Amino acid sequence: MAQCVLRATDATKKYGQSTALKKVNIEISRGQIYGLIGLNGAGKSTFMRAVTGLISLDGGEIELFGKSGAEALRKARRKMGQSIETPAIYPNLTATQNLEIQRLIGGVPDPGEVGRILKVIELSDTGKKKAKNFSFGMKQRLGLGIALITNPEFLILDEPTNGLDPRGIIEMRNLIRRLSEEQGITLLVSSHILDELSLVATHFGIIHKGEMIRELGADELAKEARQYIRIVVDKTAEAVAMLRERFKVSEYDVSGKNEIQVFERFDLTGEINAALVQSGIMVREISLSERKLEDYFMNLAEVRGQ
Repeated sequence: MAQCVLRATDATKKYGQSTALKKVNIEISRGQIYGLIGLNGAGKSTFMRAVTGLISLDGGEIELFGKSGAEALRKARRKMGQSIETPAIYPNLTATQNLEIQRLIGGVPDPGEVGRILKVIELSDTGKKKAKNFSFGMKQRLGLGIALITNPEFLILDEPTNGLDPRGIIEMRNLIRRLSEEQGITLLVSSHILDELSLVATHFGIIHKGEMIRELGADELAKEARQYIRIVVDKTAEAVAMLRERFKVSEYDVSGKNEIQVFERFDLTGEINAALVQSGIMVREISLSERKLEDYFMNLAEVRGQ
């Protein structure tokens, strides 16, 4: 069984009369890339700040690497890196100089770590170029390098692709994958864009108004967004009976009073349509559709109330 890197139990945080986190429960095992999804203001950053010790909880408990309690957490956080708030980049220094300062602050004895991290974040060729002249994507990667300089086992990234252009998003996505696959780092990554995070994360937690409303793995998420035949009819029960008996359909959902979503028999869409009509069932609409991840995310949020 994989080691539990992070366990949050009933994590609660209030700001005055407003509750930012409402008994949030999360468990992240070693090797996972856990995607924390939520609209802006949902509580993602608040949760991450609580995990890193930047803020204290008003209720519940945080456990890191099996350790809890103030002193044990302080020691456990030495094995963790984070990029939550604006990274401490010195604009008039080069990438090498920035990382060297952070190496000394972090007590990393090997000067060679600076060169290794520069290669990881793909900034080895920046030479004497000062950070103030970096592109936004380069600054994001340098910030990530600062989080990596202490060789963390667990890395927390808050909206790492926010503000990046398409090329920068791809570069960051590939970097996150490499950190997981090549260096074995466990990651907690937040975003408000499910489609983007779905390309890298192995597990997902969907948070809305401070509450964890759904957790699922990548396979489960793929099923939620899989292709289906959308059929809108006037006699739902009769249509379902025909689908089951004549076409041996077993994977389907009934949405509302009149819509059926069939997750198999895609090659028989025309035959299904003809059979329903011949049986006196009015087919108002039949089409091959694909559920959008963002639609799925927004529908979950709407169920809980915007």
